[in-house]
Order: sequence, then structure tokens, then C-alpha cells
Amino acid sequence: MTTPTGPLRLGVNIDHVATVRNARGGATPDPLRAALLAQEAGADGITAHLREDRRHISDADIEGLMAVLKVPLNFEMAATDEMQKIALRHKPHAVCLVSEKREERTTEGGLDVAQDENRLAHYIAPLREAGCRVSIFIAADARQIDAAHRIGAQVIELHTGAYCDAHSGGDFTARDAELDKLRTMAAHAHALGLEVHAGHGLTYETVHPVAAFPEVMELNIGHFLIGEAIFRGLQPAIAEMRRLMEDARP
Repeated sequence: MTTPTGPLRLGVNIDHVATVRNARGGATPDPLRAALLAQEAGADGITAHLREDRRHISDADIEGLMAVLKVPLNFEMAATDEMQKIALRHKPHAVCLVSEKREERTTEGGLDVAQDENRLAHYIAPLREAGCRVSIFIAADARQIDAAHRIGAQVIELHTGAYCDAHSGGDFTARDAELDKLRTMAAHAHALGLEVHAGHGLTYETVHPVAAFPEVMELNIGHFLIGEAIFRGLQPAIAEMRRLMEDARP
């Protein structure tokens, strides 16, 4: 299969604007405003994770995003009946199935597709029939990628958290090993016909090597950009990330 070329897309995750809002209560900061600013800054899409416990993004946020966005919404969700009903009601451009635990601060790992293959195959069928692109957030593991392909997912998003954690912890041997794994699995997924995305924990320091993988078509970045926006503003923070991403592509 020919390696894809062309510009790398940036999806901006706005979850943690809602985290700040919910810490105080009230209506500000407004994640919809953040989404519109990101759109104006050149984001190719907006990502929002409606968690079962509604700890950040709310049902009303999803309603608002669907009403105002001109770029695609990537709707992250657990593979539950409730979330399937919500996705089928809104029919976002894409749904990304993620592993979700109530006690975690952020998504800690990829979905175990191989362990739950039969149920997930039936679960995603109506989402695909409704016109949603189905993505699976998984570790850089051939067994999980093969299972995602078998169940009919169109996209996989590689979890870059272990790579980023090793970098921030100064363990560069582990970092390079994780990067090699991501590189190999991106090529493997592409060879199967899957579109390859990547995300989780990416920063200005760690984005370049992942953005350089020719098979990766989209990066989803949230927490770092929202944090950087405190110092730079959201639009300049996004502009710098785009510059680094574009610099990584030939």
C-alpha cells in the first residue's frame, strides 16, 4: 500500500477547558468558545470526550459543539449502551472508542479490542451505518491493531502516552524503544488499510518524531495546548504546534 502524503491534521481536544469550568462551577471558561478559537486558529477538528461520570465535557457541550462547529467533531466515548445512543443521536463525523475507568485522571491506556472483539464488532456496526467514522484508541500492539481491523474500525489512534512519559522522566532508552514501537505499528496499521492517528501527552518537545511518521494522518492534542494557552493564549499555542508538525513533514 502506498504511504500517504500531504498535510498532517491537528485535532484539538477541549476537555480540560471544561475541567477548569467544572472545578469552580458556572459557565466559564466555555469549552465551546475554546473550540471556536481553535477552529479559527486552524485546527482541522475538535475532540471531546463525554465521560460516563461527566467530569468535564457535558451533554450540553456536545449539543453545542454539533450546532456551531464547521470542522469535524471527534467524539471520544466508552463503548457503553448510553454512549452509543448519544452518538447515534448526534451522528458526529467520528467516534473514537476509548478505555475508561472512573478512578483515572486521564485515559491511562488503550482499549483491549482483542479481549472484547465480538462485542465491539457488533457495537460499532450501527455507528458505521449511521455514517460515523469509527476510531479505536489503542496501544502500539500488533494484536490490538489486528483486532481493530477485524471488527471493522476505519481508524486507529495510537496511544503515545508511554513515549511521552519516558521522555518527561528522562528515560531516553525507554523513550526511544517506545518511539520505535509506535513507528513499527503505524506502518503495520497502514498496511492493513487502517487510517492512523496518534495522541496522548504530546508536547512541543515530543511531537516532532511522531509527526514525522509518514503513515500518521492526524494528531489529537489537548491537555498540553490548554495548559500552554494560560501563558501564550490558545491561538498562538495552536499555531506553534502546527508549525512544529509541519516542520516534521518533508
